[in-house]
Amino acid sequence: MGEFLSLLFLLGVVGAVVGAATNYMAIKMLFRPYKPIYFKKWRLPLTPGLIPKRREDLAIQLGKTVSDYLLTPETIKKKFLSEDIRANILSFVRQKATQEVFTEDKTIHDWIKLTGFNNVPMMVENKVDGIIASQFESVKNTLSTKTIREMLPSDIEPVLDRKIEEAVEQILQKGEDYFLSPEGSMTIKNMLDDFLSSKGSLGGMIQMFLGDSSTLVEKVQRELVKFLQAPGTAALLNRIFSTEWEKIKNRPAMDFMNDINFDTIEVSIKSYAKRELKIEARLDKTINDYWPNGKQWATDEMLPKVVNKLFIAAEEKIEDVLKRLNLAEVVREQVDSFPIAKLEELVLGIISKELKLITWLGGIIGGLVGIIQAVIVFMTN
Repeated sequence: MGEFLSLLFLLGVVGAVVGAATNYMAIKMLFRPYKPIYFKKWRLPLTPGLIPKRREDLAIQLGKTVSDYLLTPETIKKKFLSEDIRANILSFVRQKATQEVFTEDKTIHDWIKLTGFNNVPMMVENKVDGIIASQFESVKNTLSTKTIREMLPSDIEPVLDRKIEEAVEQILQKGEDYFLSPEGSMTIKNMLDDFLSSKGSLGGMIQMFLGDSSTLVEKVQRELVKFLQAPGTAALLNRIFSTEWEKIKNRPAMDFMNDINFDTIEVSIKSYAKRELKIEARLDKTINDYWPNGKQWATDEMLPKVVNKLFIAAEEKIEDVLKRLNLAEVVREQVDSFPIAKLEELVLGIISKELKLITWLGGIIGGLVGIIQAVIVFMTN
């Protein structure tokens, strides 16, 4: 009988310890270990714990639950876009508009002072002067440091290059038309007369042999026209113009603006800006001065329409906004990034008593199993 009691006690204690320890380990293995444990390249079974291992699935399910059942468009419309809330908001904005905005007690300058800014007219004028001066300095610096080639847009330069050939054609055509015109003939005659007169007796001898200079005009005209129509002439002018154009493009733009007094222009623009802006006089008026019917229009027409449109837009867009917010993904990311240790602390802090009872229950069941085993062993032996 003593042996039976000893066996009964031993197996009961062992069963209780094993049952309690098993339940305790099972509870702990819900969370621990937090990370997988490796022995060389082999990962130990049951690592990490159940919740860390299924953490991603848990996060996904929580995200779906929040987006599908908790924060739905219908819930938000019912709680935040009801008629009562709309009426309260409209009443509030009307009251604020009447008391704060459309009042004779505050000028525009007073409104600005409420934001903490003083001497606004001087500040604005100085700011305008600074902007104008900065822009002029930037322009002068650009004109001084950059060549015309650098300032030309990339799509404009090829167009201008191609215009040289067109310009040469125009010049030659205009020259041909001019020399064949009566005015051109008279110019050629006058030039021949001046040339022959400047040569003294030699010129007189030439005039004596050739007659009046008018007889040479047609010959000179024909030669000039031939010269202007010759392919070599166009090629020569194209080459000269292209060469000069390349030189011009490589020069700073300021080289062509030395006679411009930028300081005088800058002072004139600053004075004109101040004179036209009249900042101080404009700021000493109230909103009602600029908008006499503003109060009635705002409270009776604008604000009701604005509030109504805002609510309609909110109702129409709420579903799209929730889709764009992707609450399921947001919740998933937050849960997925939540520290497991904090999650364990939170869960165990809430159900610690129940978990202890489960541990004790495991011990009791283990002890009963041990006692039953002891009885069976004793009876079989």
